[in-house]
Amino acid sequence: MTAHKMVRARVTGRVQGVFYRQTTKEKASALRLSGWVRNMADGSVLIEAAGDPDQVEALVTWLSEGPPAARVERVEIETEETLISEIPPARPCFEIR
Repeated sequence: MTAHKMVRARVTGRVQGVFYRQTTKEKASALRLSGWVRNMADGSVLIEAAGDPDQVEALVTWLSEGPPAARVERVEIETEETLISEIPPARPCFEIR
C-alpha cells in the first residue's frame, strides 16, 4: 500500500500581505497536493496539506522560504501518516480560505 502524509503547519513572521497564501497555493498545486492555506488573526498563516510523502516534504521545505517578500521566522509542523486506502479518492485540490 502507498503511504499518504498530511501536515498542518503554522508559519509566523512577515507572512501576511506578501502573497504567501497565493504562492503556497501555487506550490502545493504544482506538487499535486490537497489542502488549504489561510491567514490567522494573530498574523500567522495556517496550512494543511496532504498527498505523497515526498511532495509534502517538498512543500514543508518551501514553507521556510516562502515568496521573496516574506520573512519567515518559524514553521511549526504537525504530521499524520495513514494508508492511501483510508483516504477517499479525490482529485488533488488546494485552496485559499
